[in-house]
Order: sequence, then structure tokens, then C-alpha cells
Amino acid sequence: MLRILTLILAFAATAAPAQDRAAVERQFRAWLQDEILPQARRLGVSPQTFDAAFADVSLNWDLPDLVPPGTEAQVPQRQRQAEFGAPGRYFNRGSVDGATRVGRQMAGRHAATLASVERQTGVPGHIVLGIWGRESGYGQVSIPHDAFEVLGTKAFMSTRSDYFTAELLAALRIAEAGHAPPGAMRSSWAGALGQPQFMPSSFLDYAADGDGDGRADIWRSEADTIASIGNYLARHGWIAGRDWGFEVRVPPSVSCTLEGPDQARPIADWTAMGIERVSGRPFPDHELRGPGSLLMPAGRHGPAFIVTPNFYVLKDYNMSDLYALFVGHVGDRIAYGVGDFSANWDEVGGLYRSDVAQMQRALQAMGHHVGGADGLAGFKTRRSIGRWQEARGAPATCFPEASMKAALRP
Repeated sequence: MLRILTLILAFAATAAPAQDRAAVERQFRAWLQDEILPQARRLGVSPQTFDAAFADVSLNWDLPDLVPPGTEAQVPQRQRQAEFGAPGRYFNRGSVDGATRVGRQMAGRHAATLASVERQTGVPGHIVLGIWGRESGYGQVSIPHDAFEVLGTKAFMSTRSDYFTAELLAALRIAEAGHAPPGAMRSSWAGALGQPQFMPSSFLDYAADGDGDGRADIWRSEADTIASIGNYLARHGWIAGRDWGFEVRVPPSVSCTLEGPDQARPIADWTAMGIERVSGRPFPDHELRGPGSLLMPAGRHGPAFIVTPNFYVLKDYNMSDLYALFVGHVGDRIAYGVGDFSANWDEVGGLYRSDVAQMQRALQAMGHHVGGADGLAGFKTRRSIGRWQEARGAPATCFPEASMKAALRP
């Protein structure tokens, strides 16, 4: 009898979520018809396009940051991406060398297009190549998901439902206009499309015709991909003639709490504080006069940089310090043959996002501005940790460490 009862309870424990998911699926279908279809119709999307987009779509429960109906958003416990754990892993040998090697081949193959885009936009070709390589391996990486499944799921039940609803509607407009080749509406887990991995709204705003055929085809045309990336960066404020940044040595007398674009100052001021390029070469004169910001993605546990406003244009493409750094670094390797960073990345990280979120909540309670308790150690969190360390009379390292968990509890 006990065995039978145990089996019944076990079945109930597994069947309930399945039943709940079936109910949520029905809510999803009703939401598509009642909420999304009317909005899409107002934007000129036909019922035929709408029905074709969602014919075989169901909710994708494996996507991150989902908030099913009746639940509350939670900070994920585990780190899902290397950039949020140990920063050095973002620059693994295979990724850096592969993007560099193929990027040099693409620099030769598309020299004329890259030069034309640079003349039109001011964006150097090697920077365009750095983004193209990171986003889709120069068009060689398989894009795994149905875009309407991803965007529909995240619009219906994610922590950023309004954002993804707008992107879903933009994707429907792309389908209605026939921009994408048949079967091409595949996306990343975040809903990004094509070789430059544009979100649908970015395609509508920034996709460009690089081969002169009157279309902007980011799926099959390498020239259009190059032109679209250059146009995106130019429209987001790329400053022609300025670099993205420089690896530097930061003396102990300069606190890592000075990191961040909101603490930018003329690069000449940083040099007066004792910061110098790791190459030993002086900063170019025109860079000395322009603003620069201190960037220390791993705090005192890794390389340091003085970055220009162009770095934050790269970050507009993907809101990650390490992403922008990867693009700039690979671009420099393609164009100038530079080697690895001079400083090593220490073995830091290994914390759960929930651990970092706990620290962020504790710092917020003390009055620090950490940029939100999301478990991600951005520059506001890093320098807040440094300021907390300095207030305790300790040297500032500006990066979350396991030894801090006990002291930083909300």
C-alpha cells in the first residue's frame, strides 16, 4: 500500500507541472489572438502572415528569464554566460584565434566593401569584422531557434515582456514585407536575426544595402551585413578617427573605484595620474585631448583599459563590457597583429548570480548605486564593492569574491 501511495504522489508531482504548462500554452494562444494580432493588423501585418508565423510555434520553456503566469521573477541562481562569471573565459583561445584568423581572410575578400563602408560611416573595417566574427562567426554559425517561438515566448512571459512584444511585432513586419528569404527567420535565444544578429527593430532601423541590389539582406549577403553593421555603429555615435581604447597599467595609487563612463576625463589627465599604455608607446596626441574612461572588467584581477566613447558605441551593440572589449581586441589583432593582453585574467568568478545579487542588495542598503540587484557584476557593482572595501580600510579589488558573502548580506 505504501508503495502504491508513493507512486501516486510521484505521478502527481510530475503531472501537475505538465498540466500547468498545457494551461499556460492555451493562455499563450489566446494572448496571441487577443493581444498581438490586433496590434499586428494595425501595423499592416496580414492574417495570412500572422498565421504562417505561428503555425508551428509553442512556448519554449528552456529560454532564460521566463516568468510564467502566476509566478514572480527570480534572479537565476547559476551564471549562464562566461562574461558574468570568470571574465577571462570570454577570451578563450579558440574564440579569439578563430575570429582573428577568419577575420583576416574576410578583410582580404571584402576589402573594397569594407573600405567603402568606412568612407561612408567612419567605422573602421576591422571593427566591423570584430562584430561580425563575434555575432555569427562570419555567417558560419548555425542559428538554432524559430524567431517567432523565441520572441513569442519572451513577449508572453519574460522579465522584459514589453521589450520583446515590440520586437515580436517588428519581426512580423519583416515577414510581411518579405525581407527575409524563405525559412530564414531563425534567431538566437534572445531573438536576434541574421549574420549581424540584429534584433528585429534594429533590422528595420539600420539594415543597409551594401551590394547595390536594392535590398538589405542580412541573411545571405556579406556585403549587406558589413554595410548594416557599419550603419548601426555610425548611427549610434561612432566618432571617426578615434580608437576604441588601449590596454594600460594602473598604479596602486589610482583606485579601481574610478571606473565608469560617468567618471570620464581627458586622457591626458589619466596619464598625469600615472596611467600608461602597456606597449610603452605614448597615447596619440588627438586621443590625449579627448575623453577616456577607466575600464577594469575583473577589477584588480585582470587587464585594465582606458576606453574612448567609441567603446560605449560597441557596447550599444551588445550591453556587455566584455563583448565590446572582445570586438575591439579582435579588431586590433586583425588590423595590427597585436598579441594577447599584457595582464593575465585571474581565476575569479565561480559565484552564483544569486550570490552576487545578495551582495548587490546589501550594498544598496548601504546607499551604493550598483545598477540593480540582477546578479551581474557591471561597472557600478564593481566600483561599489571597491568603495565598500576602502570604507573598511581594505585595499580595493573591485570584483565580487566568495570571501565577501558573509559580510555582504542584506
